[in-house]
Amino acid sequence: DQPPPAKLPITLLLALPRPKMLRRVLQTIAAMGVPKLVLLNSYRVEKSFWQTPFLDPAAIRENLVLGLEQARDTVLPEIIVEKRFKPFVEDRLPALAAGSLGLVGHPGPWPACPRAVEKPVTLAIGPEGGWIPYEVDKLREAGLHPVQLGERILRVETAVSALLARLF
Repeated sequence: DQPPPAKLPITLLLALPRPKMLRRVLQTIAAMGVPKLVLLNSYRVEKSFWQTPFLDPAAIRENLVLGLEQARDTVLPEIIVEKRFKPFVEDRLPALAAGSLGLVGHPGPWPACPRAVEKPVTLAIGPEGGWIPYEVDKLREAGLHPVQLGERILRVETAVSALLARLF
């Protein structure tokens, strides 16, 4: 009887997490209103993760629907799967991130993640263990700026929720 809640103005780039965590992250991003998720390869993503049945379109949809139901939403997020890091970051990411605040969630001596951002954001979150320096450099070359949430190292699913809550 009422329109779905507004989506967040964000494109989330996420290094493919381990399969059990992928299910939870898909539910979380759908519930929180992320309209576009790019699942990305990274040096620290185990090759076996790409073989999981949870990457099957029906399984992805099932987990997204669970998140949407939680938030009383009806609009599925767009999910893009990119198995090759460098071609995506060099060739497609600059256009995808154009006109947005580009951020890389990464522990280290970076500025704190901004709060209550009122413009579109492109946010990259790495795998367990974080991005390797080469990946951070490539993301920076594409226009994204590293930010951190403090000294604690967070699990991917925790970082997703914490960064989304802080940004919006």
